Amino acid sequence: MTNTIEIDSVTRQFGRVRALDSVSFAVPEHSFVGLLGRNGAGKTTVMSIMAGQDRPTSGNVTVAGHDPFEHAPTLAQISYVRDNQRYPDDYRLHHVLRIAPNFAPNWSPEVAAELVEGFRIPARTPIKKLSRGQLSSVAIVLGLASRAPITLLDEPYLGLDVTARAFFHTVLLRDYEDHPRTVVFSTHLIEESASLFDRVVIMDKGRVVLDAASDEATETAWVMSGTTPAVTRLTGNAQVLSTSTVGGLMSATGFGALDSETRELAQELRVQIVRATLQQLVAAYGANDAASDRKEEVRSA
Repeated sequence: MTNTIEIDSVTRQFGRVRALDSVSFAVPEHSFVGLLGRNGAGKTTVMSIMAGQDRPTSGNVTVAGHDPFEHAPTLAQISYVRDNQRYPDDYRLHHVLRIAPNFAPNWSPEVAAELVEGFRIPARTPIKKLSRGQLSSVAIVLGLASRAPITLLDEPYLGLDVTARAFFHTVLLRDYEDHPRTVVFSTHLIEESASLFDRVVIMDKGRVVLDAASDEATETAWVMSGTTPAVTRLTGNAQVLSTSTVGGLMSATGFGALDSETRELAQELRVQIVRATLQQLVAAYGANDAASDRKEEVRSA
């Protein structure tokens, strides 16, 4: 399968702060990749580099076969939707919709009109006076109606209520099926979005800690719950990402196949073992700095 985006050993330094630390992963053509992790993990930095709005301190990035930075043919194929998009002070919705087709060769006025109506975006209010959710709605209109071959969605629906988010997912999936494109989607609302992803890339502290097909990402991830002594005994030699305790009870999240002996012992000790959800796995990677420090190698599928 052809890769539309390739990130190879990318490091980004801002003064003494290392936002990205030798990040490597690829985004296959026409795939839907979830870029996940807690705030400060490096997601926005790597998306800005993909979008050609920033350059790495070291390493290489190719988008559609080229370094996207200041490469006009590549930039014309990218739609980058971020949570802090800026507009001129006097702009209203009709200004945005009028100018957008000039930068989006595949612009769909039908999709734009459907989204504007579905999100109930006010036409007469200046963009700078819109609410957080309304600003997100405008950004989504630009991102989806552009039908760009490469669509980067960085926390696209901050401030949207559950009905608006469901509407966004419906239009996104329908248009993605009718007009395939490569999508990288960063979000904290993982449970709502998990079914969209073909692959997931989880980042923590500027590093990739997991890069896997979505159906394999949690295949060997688990959550154990029981009394603290029992869970401690069962996880003694396991790969534990995070633990939490309440009173005499403990919950531990980790990954790795559990043999039949461990599962039989869990039954004896009355410890419940369930498969971790993607959201639990992302939370576990970001919950314990000490644990993530010990995991410097990427687990790749």
